[in-house]
Amino acid sequence: MIAVLADENIPGASIDLLRAAGIDVQSAAERGPGMSDVAVLELARIEGRVLITFDRDFGELIYRRGYAAPPAVVYFRFVPANAEEAATVLRSLLEHGGIEIVGRFTVVTRDQVRQRALPESAA
Repeated sequence: MIAVLADENIPGASIDLLRAAGIDVQSAAERGPGMSDVAVLELARIEGRVLITFDRDFGELIYRRGYAAPPAVVYFRFVPANAEEAATVLRSLLEHGGIEIVGRFTVVTRDQVRQRALPESAA
């Protein structure tokens, strides 16, 4: 099972739902409220956690500014319909046999899932 770091914008209800499902989830909001995106990225990398977020800035940090990436990033590119939706979508991705999360930047919209390999030097 994967270990996850939830960015501050992931609702507490989603974090609780993931924990209840037995997923090892740390919350940036609990670890250090107001932590910068760079610090969140570094924490996920150091602890070997998949970063889940609603913030598109992480792609910029990794691909354009060259920051080292965590094992994976899952970017939810939609406004959640409810506080549990991030957890529901992540669990669906993890349970889907054809989608590999680790080593990829995964963008999830309402209509599709797109993936891009993380840079070799950062993954």
